[in-house]
Amino acid sequence: MKLDAEGLQKRIALLFQENFTRFGDLGAAVSVWQNGKMVVDLYGGFRDARRVHRWASDTIVLVWSATKGLGSACVLHVLQENKIDINERVVEFWPEFAQAGKEKITLAELLSHQGGLCALDRRVDVLDYGPVIRALEEQRPLWPPGTGHGYHARTFGFLLDELVRRIAEKSLPEYWREVFGDPLKLDLWIGLPEKEDPRVATMYAAKAGKPPEPKQFYVDLITPGTLARKTFTSPYGLHAVSAMNNPAIRAQPIVSFGGIGSAAALAKFYSMLANGGELDGQHFFSPETLRWMTTRLADGIDRVFQIPTAFSAGFMKDARSARRRIFGTSMAFGHPGAGGSHGFADPQNKIAFAYVMNQMEQSLLPNEKSLRLVDAIYAEL
Repeated sequence: MKLDAEGLQKRIALLFQENFTRFGDLGAAVSVWQNGKMVVDLYGGFRDARRVHRWASDTIVLVWSATKGLGSACVLHVLQENKIDINERVVEFWPEFAQAGKEKITLAELLSHQGGLCALDRRVDVLDYGPVIRALEEQRPLWPPGTGHGYHARTFGFLLDELVRRIAEKSLPEYWREVFGDPLKLDLWIGLPEKEDPRVATMYAAKAGKPPEPKQFYVDLITPGTLARKTFTSPYGLHAVSAMNNPAIRAQPIVSFGGIGSAAALAKFYSMLANGGELDGQHFFSPETLRWMTTRLADGIDRVFQIPTAFSAGFMKDARSARRRIFGTSMAFGHPGAGGSHGFADPQNKIAFAYVMNQMEQSLLPNEKSLRLVDAIYAEL
């Protein structure tokens, strides 16, 4: 069913404004596409807490783990172009990976957070790529691979990047610009060029408030020795939100959580995925590769989050037993980012959605500021 663009724009605009007046947004943007065309494009608020610089049409902002969706698309494109099936073993392309019981881990298991490599025993710096890769090669899985899944908050981007380097012989951020960013003219970067820095909104940590959910996960997150704590602190470094406002850090190609861009660009990327892998007369993905994106490979209680989550090949989906839908339909897939950013593709309705902001909330999964907007879209269908 085709969305009523004018009516949807009005409904979204009202809810978007309430995000500032009722839900504490500082600066934000939302973009909705259908059938390869933008139907909603809204932005407002300020780039800074002093409210000096208004959020403009060309403002870009850190999207945190929404970057993982971009990285996953790069890996899947590399596999597609090299005719590699996701059921092949990682060691076929990365021989040094075959240590400490990881010989049989498949690409599908790695991409769906089932490899048991969400945390590292060795202390290595998140900005020191080589030592992180060596630590991953030597790391023993924290659970038998394929027997469960747990969100790989920081290590995931390194696993993706190394696969691209091994198969395509270039870094994932380079591949992103070459294959997707430049051809689609996406204002969406993994490693921000210096000349783009003046447009970036300052990111602000969540303000103290009611205890976030799920409660046990957040208790574990600050408790030394827990799986959640180890997952979100290894590789170590860049734990303060303010560190991500440093231009030198913004320039770093951090695939796990360093992407910077606009809502319109993130939604345009997902619009391509929602429209059979095609956009602007360019074809990127085969039907088989798109099935890897839409098909759940892992579903159930997440060993890190301790709530139901589901993953396809690199993308997050709604778990079958989830209490609240965060994506549009059972076919939809995407990836949220810490504090509230969100993006997804819905191939069933050819809809793409993205929401970005600079005042974080205490949430790793999408919160009401974006979910209210998603609900408004699907209320019409």
